[in-house]
Amino acid sequence: MEDTHEFVEKLHERQEKDERNKERQATNNDGKKLPTKQHGTNK
Repeated sequence: MEDTHEFVEKLHERQEKDERNKERQATNNDGKKLPTKQHGTNK
């Protein structure tokens, strides 16, 4: 039982972290991405 309980706790923590990371990345990366390089076309 304890192993299952620990697994569920870790799972919930991981889900919370993933949600926070998604929100942070979605709000901070708007327009801040670097343009991709076009090798050979800018001659």
